[in-house]
Amino acid sequence: MINNSLTGKKHANHLWNSFKKQAYLQAFVLIGILFLFVFSYIPMIGLIIAFKDYVLTDGVKGFFTSPWVGLKYFMEFFTEVDSGMIIRNTFGISILKVIFTFPVPIIFAIMISEVGPLKYKKVVQTASYLPHFISWVVVYGLVFSFFSNDGVINSALKSLNIIDKSLPFLTDPSKFWPLAVISDAWKEFGWWAIIFIAAIVGIDPSIYEAAQIDGASRLQKIRYVTLPGIQGTICVVLILTLGNLLGGGMSGSNFEQSLLLGNNLNREASEILQTHILKVGLVQLRYSYAAAVGMLQSVISVVMIFGSNFIIKKLSGTGLY
Repeated sequence: MINNSLTGKKHANHLWNSFKKQAYLQAFVLIGILFLFVFSYIPMIGLIIAFKDYVLTDGVKGFFTSPWVGLKYFMEFFTEVDSGMIIRNTFGISILKVIFTFPVPIIFAIMISEVGPLKYKKVVQTASYLPHFISWVVVYGLVFSFFSNDGVINSALKSLNIIDKSLPFLTDPSKFWPLAVISDAWKEFGWWAIIFIAAIVGIDPSIYEAAQIDGASRLQKIRYVTLPGIQGTICVVLILTLGNLLGGGMSGSNFEQSLLLGNNLNREASEILQTHILKVGLVQLRYSYAAAVGMLQSVISVVMIFGSNFIIKKLSGTGLY
């Protein structure tokens, strides 16, 4: 008993001494924890209004005194005329982004790793991830310049006598999804490729040398060495992508794209959960309804990230935990 007590005191003293030695580093960690607590956990108290008939004039007091309505606003969303369209657009755009934009940074990272001179790698890699730092407002300006009725694309097609009148890229609902996927892939593939390039660099060069001695071609080395070597990274990024599926996958750009590129003419293809929440919550001041729809989206995202982690871990043995 005495020995256990002494061992416990020594352990506590050791932890305290370690904490004092890392005081500055621990301060950074505590600041991060405090930030998350203040801006991520405390605001979660407001989720209670999703189950209440909250009115803005009631203030903070209304969080607790507003009448309880249970699942009223959850059911109201599913009974709305546009709910099917909104759900279809949200999942449709997001799934297309996962299918077509997730492989792009992986392929690009492999291509970069196969380039010989280091200076070319740096130039190409830097040029590829610069669009990540451009605001979506600026990207919208570029998209408008290229795809508007008098834009670069329509002007070029007319000058080549391919079309007689401008194609409605920005107003045709059938063109919104491809435009969203292409612009998202262009903006973000270079940024996400950094993770996969780092994973490729971490592969033991002796494995490539052994493969070359065995007569493996370049494609065979990619298939049997590079891809297995970055499998863990691919799985982790895929889990995070699926967890943010309703937000737009890897980049989480659905809201910005639908808000900026969406309009009344292409609304049937551009209206998604996030823009619906914004319009109903802030414009119509229906906070309880908006909180209910937002909570629904968050619950689906949590289920997606745990479900995808479970499945991928079963299949590959790699996961987040």
